[in-house]
Amino acid sequence: MPLSVPKNATAAPDLARDLKVSHAASIVVGTIIGSGIFLVPKEMMQAVGSAHLVYLAWIVGGLLSFFGALSYSELAAMKPQAGGEYVYMRDGYGPLGGFLYAWTYFVLAKPGSMATIAIGLVRILGTFSFLAILPQPMMTHPFLISWGQLVAIAAVVFISFINYIGVKKAGEFQLFFTLLKVAIILAIVGVGFAYAHGGVANFATRYLGARGGFAGFMVALIAALWAYDGWNLVTTVAGEIKQPQRSLPIALILGVATVAVLYMLVNAAVQYVMPASAVAASPRPASDAMQLAMGAAGAAIVSAGMAISMLVTLNGSTMTGARVPFALARDRYFFQGLAKVHPRFHTPSTALVVQAILAIIFLLFAGSFQELFSVTLFGEWLFYMLVTSTVFIFRFREPNAERPYKTWGYPVVPALFILASAVLLYYTFSANLRNSFVGSALILAGVPVFYAFQRRRAAAA
Repeated sequence: MPLSVPKNATAAPDLARDLKVSHAASIVVGTIIGSGIFLVPKEMMQAVGSAHLVYLAWIVGGLLSFFGALSYSELAAMKPQAGGEYVYMRDGYGPLGGFLYAWTYFVLAKPGSMATIAIGLVRILGTFSFLAILPQPMMTHPFLISWGQLVAIAAVVFISFINYIGVKKAGEFQLFFTLLKVAIILAIVGVGFAYAHGGVANFATRYLGARGGFAGFMVALIAALWAYDGWNLVTTVAGEIKQPQRSLPIALILGVATVAVLYMLVNAAVQYVMPASAVAASPRPASDAMQLAMGAAGAAIVSAGMAISMLVTLNGSTMTGARVPFALARDRYFFQGLAKVHPRFHTPSTALVVQAILAIIFLLFAGSFQELFSVTLFGEWLFYMLVTSTVFIFRFREPNAERPYKTWGYPVVPALFILASAVLLYYTFSANLRNSFVGSALILAGVPVFYAFQRRRAAAA
């Protein structure tokens, strides 16, 4: 006999599938393109010394990111649930593996990333003369709060509010400003190639003070991969995307390919305007190139593009970040309040608020936490490698499972990405031993926390 449901019973609210494939693609493109493309050409040129090797680093970095996106596409289509990488780690390596990923992501990586983006936005705004008050030190005195901190906090609160009142509103914000960002980037490229005193001869120039060698190329590659970073985050909102089995692979593959093309074009435009030595000496190559081509107006356009880029990146980071603790709490391995879905807006409202509070704490103590922003680099690539390896785990463990998309080039493509991740782990760990050990310790600190929640979960069951 079927159970009867009381007439006054109401289903618990759940996340709404309001994001289209265009929104998902804009999350990929908008989150990846921050300030990196405008800044890293200097670091890359100082590392390798020639335009050809800089381009090789961009191409290799783009291919590696593309291989990662292809691998993640299979996982995302197979398991289109809120939490993305957490779900893949949980199902591939068990609850502890999933928890350690979510612990690192929620407690340190995501609020630290949001604070870093907000600080970057403030510094870019401070380049405009009428906002010159902003780039004051972020922490001049333990009991004083600068204007820069207030503006950064306001940006975090504003973006968190947009995400709080609906994922569709956040998605439309992301889509509109991503399109605007792309338009500005294409305008910068057009202006660069229209510069009368530029020329293709600049591509043959060299910077003689470059580090050079394989170590130099790895420095350039890491810089390129940092600029490409963020393509994976769209998987965390899989539970709110329409037809995720189809939309997520399209968004990942198309998004990474679009970013790679835009990065190549920007780098080419800068190199067309400036020789290698000038690129290596410039703290802001894109701004200096536009200033040569258009004067002060050109530099202002680049600054505006960077500001919009940072705002869109902050929105994408905020949107995708809250879904990880939400998914962890829904599995009852974290505080249950974080699993709450707003009855009206159908968003992970509590997770968004707590995430914003953690980011604000980072902003208030920016001077003290500055080194912590870099400790997550090792952990980030560690989880990239582990998550991608679950493609092999699921192929072996669940050979007959439904796979709406299968990784092109399997097993070579995911294996190459895993190998590249291992090489980068070695270089990032050895290049910054102290912060890498601190990052590892923070990840391992989640082990006793996991077992505490596991005992609590067992007792409740």
